[in-house]
Amino acid sequence: MTKSRLFCLLVVLGSAFMVLFIIVYWDNVGTANFNLHTAFSKSLPSHPSVEPPSSVSVTENNGLSEVERFLDGFLNFGTAKNEAPSTKGNKLAHRGKSNSFEENVRGYDWSSRSKLEEGVLDQELIQEERKFNLRKFCGNSSFHFPTKDRDFDDIPNKELDHLIVDDRHGIIYCYVPKVACTNWKRVMIVLSESLLDKKGAPYQDPLEIPREDVHNTTSHLTFNKFWRRYGKFSRHMMKIKLKKYTKFIFVRDPFVRLISAFRSKFELENQDFYKTFAIPILTRYSNWTNVPTSAGEAISSGAKPSFSQFIQYLLDARTEEQRPFNEHWRQVYRLCHPCQIDYDFIGTLETLDEDASQLLRQLNLDSLFQFPPSYRNRTVSSWEEDWFSKIPLEWRQKLYKLYEPDFVLFGYPKPENILNV
Repeated sequence: MTKSRLFCLLVVLGSAFMVLFIIVYWDNVGTANFNLHTAFSKSLPSHPSVEPPSSVSVTENNGLSEVERFLDGFLNFGTAKNEAPSTKGNKLAHRGKSNSFEENVRGYDWSSRSKLEEGVLDQELIQEERKFNLRKFCGNSSFHFPTKDRDFDDIPNKELDHLIVDDRHGIIYCYVPKVACTNWKRVMIVLSESLLDKKGAPYQDPLEIPREDVHNTTSHLTFNKFWRRYGKFSRHMMKIKLKKYTKFIFVRDPFVRLISAFRSKFELENQDFYKTFAIPILTRYSNWTNVPTSAGEAISSGAKPSFSQFIQYLLDARTEEQRPFNEHWRQVYRLCHPCQIDYDFIGTLETLDEDASQLLRQLNLDSLFQFPPSYRNRTVSSWEEDWFSKIPLEWRQKLYKLYEPDFVLFGYPKPENILNV
């Protein structure tokens, strides 16, 4: 075979590989995924310039590699037309009665909700204020906290496991445990059709999805799995999807989230958490000489960690040296990287119903279903003083410093009532 023929053969094979690669990617992403969010922002620079909410402007990030620009241009081709997502027959609706034992036991608020038509403008202003506050402190050189100034490329893959991707609708959700993440994960499963029911069809009602399947990592496509699908192109794909997709997060008062985590993981029988966390806490900080080996035995004998011991565990330098904080009490800035990812929507648990309705409208999904109902007996901020009353003042102040970035970035006021008493 002559050199010219060999060269032609290599060119043909190379072109065929690229075409195959694009077809596979196009098949995974779909052509209509980018139609729902053309008005949203692009990737956030490390230190963005900040303007007041009334004049927020978003500019294109042109700092892309050749591969990114090529894929970006290809994915933009033919997506100018805006189309609402197909309903595929039956619309989803939350039910007046749940088949799940967990939902029946915990109790849900099944009261009817309006679409809050009159509050849309206020909701948009609230969103601008929240995003403005986040950009302001991410860009403030005098406000420091760990990992703040690193680039997105410097975030290890294992720290991207909370970013759930729905390619069908072009949505990225960063879930924060103890912030309605179970129901938002259910919504993401329904939207992405990533899980089938017993009849072999994709789930259509979020509340029909069993809790154990909701929290199974195989039910979701997350950023840390991209390397398996895209290999060396995984970071390029992440950046393109961060640029094109709608990115949202829900947060909560950091101290109230800690109380909620303690209640669900240490006051209820949970063998995994008891073995992994409760036993070390009791061994270090209690007077128990023979710590029970099972959660059931511990509950019956009263051998449960106290909230004070839990706080002591969080403040102990040995805790982070041995393993990173568990996701249920890990800081939001470590879970969702808000200074590296420009979130298009920031919801709070304190305004969950209003924010969920607003987000679904913004995504053109409000005609398909409503967000599943929230718990009635939700841990609330008014409990803080009681829960922290037996915690030494010095510990409270150290704990605040540990979670200060979450307070500041997401606009939660400093809890002076428990820090200065």
